[in-house]
Amino acid sequence: MAEKRNIFLVGPMGAGKSTIGRHLAQQLHMEFFDSDSVIEDRTGADISWVFDVEGEAGFRVREENVIDDLTQKQGIVLATGGGSVKSKDNRNRLSARGIVVYLETTIEKQLARTQRDKKRPLLQTDTPRDVLVSLAEERNPLYEEVSDYVVRTDDQSAKVVANQIIKMLEER
Repeated sequence: MAEKRNIFLVGPMGAGKSTIGRHLAQQLHMEFFDSDSVIEDRTGADISWVFDVEGEAGFRVREENVIDDLTQKQGIVLATGGGSVKSKDNRNRLSARGIVVYLETTIEKQLARTQRDKKRPLLQTDTPRDVLVSLAEERNPLYEEVSDYVVRTDDQSAKVVANQIIKMLEER
């Protein structure tokens, strides 16, 4: 990959976007960003607090601004929040400004990977499986719409998935 195009990772929570993104960025000698972490840095509070105070709508406005800023950079790997694709503006920016990789995973894997995570406001419920199923129905078509590549992350380590993505990009 002579020219460093942006690589944007989309997919549901628990798909491994942040972990895989860090591996990718390290191997490709690119800068890594996680949109949720940038939102927390800029806000000075965690995502749960933003959801509590501003609701999901307020959070999504912050997310759009951060994704607009980050996607204008060159040669970055960006792990987006699971719901970022709900915004048509975000989908357009991601598509236009880089290569979008959809990290696909099962509901079972999502549950296993997120069960102890208290930083995911949408999962702070008695029925996280129902929430994940509902989110998948709404968002999976949007991930597919925006992506250039789809990679399944269920039974592979983050490093293996990162290498798979690099290989796909080299064959492009």
